[in-house]
Amino acid sequence: MQRVALIDYGSGNLRSAEKALIRAADGRAEIVVTHDPAVVAAADRVVLPGVGAFAACMSALAARDGVIEAMTEAAQGRGVPFLGICVGMQLLASRGLEFGATEGLGWIPGDVKIIHPRGGPHLKVPHMGWNTLEAVSDLPMLAGPKAGAPVYFTHSFAMYPQDTAHVAAYVDHGGRFPAAVARGNLAGVQFHPEKSQAVGLKLLADFLEWRP
Repeated sequence: MQRVALIDYGSGNLRSAEKALIRAADGRAEIVVTHDPAVVAAADRVVLPGVGAFAACMSALAARDGVIEAMTEAAQGRGVPFLGICVGMQLLASRGLEFGATEGLGWIPGDVKIIHPRGGPHLKVPHMGWNTLEAVSDLPMLAGPKAGAPVYFTHSFAMYPQDTAHVAAYVDHGGRFPAAVARGNLAGVQFHPEKSQAVGLKLLADFLEWRP
């Protein structure tokens, strides 16, 4: 049975992500909540959740001794499938630009910047609630959203890859911005699968079967 390392670094959506992954796995994978570098480095898949400010999340992740190095060994060294959720996706970028610049993992070059909706007072920041995606890649995990199923967002910042080929889906909220990214064995979603009901569980199940 494959083992999925769900990175524990104090993120607010850790337990809801764990429950959703367990449901999506349906006994086909072991979901391990961990910050043990040895477990992370040897995992068959890695999921990085995240809620809050980029700088605070990056600092909390760096404070877990050896975890970034273990994630790098798994994702970059062995090429295991990796999924970042919300701020977990943003941390894949080169830097976050909230209250100054904070260095990210740099696995998908680009910046994380605040969104600026245009078009009326109903388009607010944070972007919160259900919205549909414009999928621009054949990433299997996006099959449900690509068919028009809405997903749940709650964020004020978005990740803008330097290379638009790394954008897997866009969302429109007073302007179009990336909502999912992919590069090789790396994938990230700005929305919350664990809050996106059946379509979110299907996305996580597809991630557990993904062979990039």
